[in-house]
Amino acid sequence: MKHKQVIRIALVGDYDEDVPAHQAIPVALERAAGETGIGVEFQWLPTPEIGDAANLKAFDGIWCVPASPYRDMNGALTAIRYAREQRVAFLGTCGGFQHAVLEYARHHLGWVDAEHGETAPDSDQAIITPLSCSLVEAFAPIRLLPGSRIANAYAAEQTHERYRCRYGLRKELEAQIFAGPLKVSGYDQDNEVRAMELDGHPFFVATLFQPERAALEGMTPPLVKAFVLACAKSEDSRDD
Repeated sequence: MKHKQVIRIALVGDYDEDVPAHQAIPVALERAAGETGIGVEFQWLPTPEIGDAANLKAFDGIWCVPASPYRDMNGALTAIRYAREQRVAFLGTCGGFQHAVLEYARHHLGWVDAEHGETAPDSDQAIITPLSCSLVEAFAPIRLLPGSRIANAYAAEQTHERYRCRYGLRKELEAQIFAGPLKVSGYDQDNEVRAMELDGHPFFVATLFQPERAALEGMTPPLVKAFVLACAKSEDSRDD
């Protein structure tokens, strides 16, 4: 009799029971597990415990979760870099999106002095800056680019999603950031970047919105389900 496949996911972030997204993530993973038939085990990894990323080797997927600033920004960036370079399935939501942009800018583009405006508000090298209109508890439409991983996950080119966010990519840097393998995969109604993914990577997707929160309304977030499936493929390949 074939045993049920079980995957392990690292939730990189500093757990807070009062954060709606943190309440939603276990529910979203449980729903995705139920629909895919894949066993999902997850572990919260506080950012100060990431260290040199050696503890990430035990996981099939890495999810950089909302609620930044993180207690240890470098811990979050190390985890994201590990997922990007080691081709581990990765999902970043809200703060995870912001820090995925920052990690890519520092370590792929070589912008070593790139900063996040929330933790370095006086820096003229901040690439993540305050949004012109705060998206705290907003519910807004997203246009998904045809053929992108996220559009394929939703089987649609439009979705409405919840945010709890005050920071995003500095608009004038968009062309430079996305000139290489990192690509925009979703825009809002004002053509601001709201989702991105990495070409040539098995699964590296990040969203400024919080798709996991649909689980608190009784729905399985399509992107979380796609992430679980990608983690299962990673686990399969490690077993080969």
